[in-house]
Amino acid sequence: MTTTATVAQAPTVSGSPLLGSMTDLLNDPLGTYLRARRDHGDVVRFRAGPPGLRTDIYAVFSAEGAQQMLATQAANFRKDSGVYEEVRQSIGNGLLTSQDDLYLRQRRLVQPLFTRQRVSSYGRQVAEEAAAVADVWRAAQEESVELVGEMHRFALHMVGRILFGTDVKQAFEIIERTLPPLQEYSLKRGFSPFKAPRSWPTPANQRAARLQAELFELCDRIIADRRERDGEDDLVSLLVRVENEVDGSLDARELREQVLIFLLAGHETTATALAFGLHLLARHPQEQERVHEEVDRVLGGPGGRAPTAADLKDLPYLTMVLKEAMRLYPSAPVIGRRSVADTEIEGVRIPAGVDIFASPWVTHRHPDYWPDPERFDPSRFTPEAEAARPRYAWFPFGGGPRACIGQHLSMLESVLGLAVLLREFAFTDPQQQEVPLGAGITLMTKGPAWVRFTARS
Repeated sequence: MTTTATVAQAPTVSGSPLLGSMTDLLNDPLGTYLRARRDHGDVVRFRAGPPGLRTDIYAVFSAEGAQQMLATQAANFRKDSGVYEEVRQSIGNGLLTSQDDLYLRQRRLVQPLFTRQRVSSYGRQVAEEAAAVADVWRAAQEESVELVGEMHRFALHMVGRILFGTDVKQAFEIIERTLPPLQEYSLKRGFSPFKAPRSWPTPANQRAARLQAELFELCDRIIADRRERDGEDDLVSLLVRVENEVDGSLDARELREQVLIFLLAGHETTATALAFGLHLLARHPQEQERVHEEVDRVLGGPGGRAPTAADLKDLPYLTMVLKEAMRLYPSAPVIGRRSVADTEIEGVRIPAGVDIFASPWVTHRHPDYWPDPERFDPSRFTPEAEAARPRYAWFPFGGGPRACIGQHLSMLESVLGLAVLLREFAFTDPQQQEVPLGAGITLMTKGPAWVRFTARS
C-alpha cells in the first residue's frame, strides 16, 4: 500500500531520556503494552535503547490492525526478527520460522496431517496421558499442585506421545533436559543487543551446542527407525511417509526441523490453556461446578469413561472456559514481524524495515470488544457473542496464512485433558493470589500457581 502525506505518524510512547522505553519493555512488558494503548491509541511506536543505538518498534493493538498485519497485508510483514533467527539457529527452519517458498512447501506437505479428522484420531492418547496424571495426583500425599510446571510436563508428554508413539518414554528424559534451556538460550540471544557469535567458545555457547547435538541425535535416531518400519501411526511416522507430486517429500534434516518445531511450539499453547483454565476455575467455584455437571453428564462422573474427540461437541461450556482462559492468558502475548515496504495500518504510517508486533495480550483486553475485560466470563464465547465480535478480537493462534497449523490439536488436547482432570478432582485456590507474569515469545510466569485439589466421589 502506498502512503501519502495525509497518513498519520504513530505516537511515540514516552520513556527515559537515556534508554527510551527499553527499561519498561524489559521489566514490565505486559503492563507497558496496556498503558501504551490506553494513553496513545491502537498503533504506537516505542523507542528503545541509548542515543545513537535507539530502535523503533511499532505495536498494533486493535482487532482491525491485527487483521491487516497478519492477514490482509501478510506479505508485507515477515519473520525476520532477531528472535526468530535465533530459534532457527537452535532448532531449525520448520513451520514456525520458515518463510516464502520454503514455508509454502512445508505447509502443503504437512497440512494433511492436521485436519480435524486426522487430529481426532489422537483423542485416545490424550485421554490416556490425562488419566496417568490423575493417577499420580490421586496417589500423592500432597493436596496441592503447582499448575504451570505440571501442565507443561503434561502437555509435553501429550505432544511427545503423539509425535513418537511407543518411543515416548525413552525420549522424554532427553527432551525435558535439552529443549527448555535451548529455548531460554535462544530468547536471551534474540532480545540481547550485544551477543557473542555462536562460534565463540563461551560457556553458554558450548552448553547450547552440547544440548543441541543431543536433541538432534535423538530425533535423527527415531526418524531413521521410522524409515525402517511400516504401519506406525505416530506423527513422526506420518511425516516420514508424507509426499506429493509437486513438493516431493521431507528429507532427514527437514523431518528433524519439523519435529523440533512441533515439540517447541506444540506444547506451549496447550500448557498455558490447561494451567490457567484450572487456575481460573479454582478461583471461580460457580463456573467450576457448571463444568463438573457438564463433564459428569458426558463422561459419567468420577471413574467414568475416557473422553474421545466425538465428545467435544458435548462439552461446550468447558470449551468456553478454555477460550476465556486463552483470552486472559494467551500463550503468545505478542506476535512479531518486520515490515518490508512502507505501508499503513489503521491510517498510521508503518515505515519499511521496522520491527512491529500485534498483541493478543492487549487486544484480548481491549474495551471496545470486551466489557469489563479483566473479569473471567466464559459466556463471552457463546456462538452468538463470538459472531458479534471482529474476527481478530481473539487470536491466540495467530491468524492469516501463518495461523497455527496445530490449533485443532491444541483444542483437542486442552478440552479432553481438562475433562479427565475435572472428572476426577475439584480445585480451590485459598490464597486467591495473582500469578506474576512476564513475556518473551511466550507468556512466562515469574512465580508459582498453586491450587489445592481433592478427589471427587
